[in-house]
Amino acid sequence: MLFTGKGDGGTTKTFGCNQRISKSSAITEALGSLDEINSFLGLLKVKSVDIIFPLESGNINLALTINRIQQDLFIVQAELAGADKTISEEKVKWLEQIINEVEKCLPPITTFFVSGGCELASLADIARTIARRAERRVVGVVDESKQVQAELEETKEVVSKQTLAYLNRLSSVLYATARMANHINGVVEESPNYK
Repeated sequence: MLFTGKGDGGTTKTFGCNQRISKSSAITEALGSLDEINSFLGLLKVKSVDIIFPLESGNINLALTINRIQQDLFIVQAELAGADKTISEEKVKWLEQIINEVEKCLPPITTFFVSGGCELASLADIARTIARRAERRVVGVVDESKQVQAELEETKEVVSKQTLAYLNRLSSVLYATARMANHINGVVEESPNYK
């Protein structure tokens, strides 16, 4: 059944939590933002079928890479919702390796760039901004939790440091993807003119 009607009053439940919480709560906002980036990455994945990034360390199939990121985001959502799951340090290092390898193929960054160029770059830029919002929402939950725990004199991480690092690297890998997509399509990056 696709609906239960239990959320009609504006509440929902998270993993392992028996009480209902507001759909506008910080945790629900964070989970929704993670779902939003994961869904948009689905579109980016479909649009990147057969796209290969030729890198020094070997070719990267973009659609497979995005799928792996989507799988990782389910781990982030589960952790945030209270499950005994977390992003490993290896997953953070994997994103860092992609970012570093892509950067070697591109001109150095000396300015901001106007989003656009080819379709794939534009989609990656939109995904980057959604990823940044999801990161901000998760950090908001962490900050709110720290305040509550300080009052109760408790210490328990809502999400691990590796998970926060992964979310931070996600937007960077999407920025690198946008730049690389334009690069392999011969699109010159446009700087803002500030006029």
